[in-house]
Amino acid sequence: MTKLLVLVALGLSSLLPSATLAAERTITLAVQNMGCAACPFVVRKSLQAVPGVANVAVSYEGKTAIVTYDDSKTDLNALTSATTNAGYPSAPKS
Repeated sequence: MTKLLVLVALGLSSLLPSATLAAERTITLAVQNMGCAACPFVVRKSLQAVPGVANVAVSYEGKTAIVTYDDSKTDLNALTSATTNAGYPSAPKS
């Protein structure tokens, strides 16, 4: 009986949508070309427009953007493309 329950549980878990496996991630991006106090506004808006982004905090002084996102809806490439297309190339900060 226990083996049957385990098999049923495993079978049901494989039927769950992939969204249940999604995770909220946070990444810090190093952002180039921020030369004025208005630049963080543009960077923040470009990142907020990416589906799956939950929160964005941009630092002009640090030349960084901290982004919290749903990894089932977006990825690092979409985030860096968004800032690059807005004129502010970015990459993960190491």
